[in-house]
Amino acid sequence: MEPPVRLQKFLAMAGIASRRKAEGYIAAGRVTVDGKISTAMGQQIIPGKQTILFDNKKVEAKEKPVYILLNKPKGYVTTLSDPQGRPIVTSLLHGIQERVFPVGRLDLDTTGALLLTNDGELTQNILHPKFEVHKTYEAQVKGHPSHAAIRALENGIFLENKKTAPAQLRIKRKNKRNTLIIITIHEGRKRQVKKMFQAIGHPVQSLKRLAYGKLELGNLQEGKFKLLHQKDIKMIFFKEKALQTKR
Repeated sequence: MEPPVRLQKFLAMAGIASRRKAEGYIAAGRVTVDGKISTAMGQQIIPGKQTILFDNKKVEAKEKPVYILLNKPKGYVTTLSDPQGRPIVTSLLHGIQERVFPVGRLDLDTTGALLLTNDGELTQNILHPKFEVHKTYEAQVKGHPSHAAIRALENGIFLENKKTAPAQLRIKRKNKRNTLIIITIHEGRKRQVKKMFQAIGHPVQSLKRLAYGKLELGNLQEGKFKLLHQKDIKMIFFKEKALQTKR
């Protein structure tokens, strides 16, 4: 018999969602244990012995872990369903039988690297601030940010009364109307890159995520995906020395 585990961890192990999101499902009364709704975060359950239902469907533990890197196109939402009927990213995963969920989000109009998995523990590690997973974006911004503005973003600016962590920026090219900038951050605030450039007066016109750590899109075509291996997962947690902060 398997050892007891916390209910939210069991849901994450089963690929329902990350542990944090699973806690929200429990609080909302969407999970039952042996026929009774459970809203207790610390409840221990025994996999294989107790019957766990999520939205009235039986949850099976220890599904084979799957790790996917998708090159997300514009117009797709990074949720598992959408009340407005917009296409969801998982509809692009042809041939994938396992239930996977996006690791974090990309806006509807943002493209590029998106991880999907059924591994709730990995999701938690990638999203948790203490692991400082670096994410690199290619941002086309309006106008030409000054050297001082770039330095301000690198050193950190105040957004919603909280200073951003150090960032790394490199101007890739300019034309008469806009600038293409490569920016690497390790925070996960909502729409952070867009807000950073908006704060210095150079709004983002297009945004593409290029990499998690050293796991890059490479030649992966838009709308296509590839399965990842453990060596790929290790690359996600690679940290650029210039961005490492002293504690």
